[in-house]
Amino acid sequence: MTTVIFEDEAVALDADVAGDSLWVRSPELARTLGWELKPEGLCRGPLCMPIAATERADLLRADGGIDLVALARRRGQAVVHDDARSTWVFGPPGTQRSETVRSLVAPDFALPDLDGRLHRLSDARGRKVLLASWASW
Repeated sequence: MTTVIFEDEAVALDADVAGDSLWVRSPELARTLGWELKPEGLCRGPLCMPIAATERADLLRADGGIDLVALARRRGQAVVHDDARSTWVFGPPGTQRSETVRSLVAPDFALPDLDGRLHRLSDARGRKVLLASWASW
């Protein structure tokens, strides 16, 4: 079983990993994440993404498998995976990131200070904030 976190939804599904591709059979993808292969393309509710003939080989396998990574990249989603734990994480769609950037409102987050007290960015709304970050790697 493979754990997939897709749009804040964590599911366990039966998938085949081949390099950087995550192949999921169509019925499994429909059952777990709601994406269905229809004549008009890959659909999730009212949203349908047509599949051009040039994209078929990247997205679809002859046995009915769908590459979830290729679908995500087509939607502008970042994808990371941990082979050791068989876990795949898909970021938000590119349209969602674009809307956030256009709004000029930073997403809220909380970080502890040196005494362990949490401070939220939203607590400083309306004031200028300087955020300095550092990483040891």
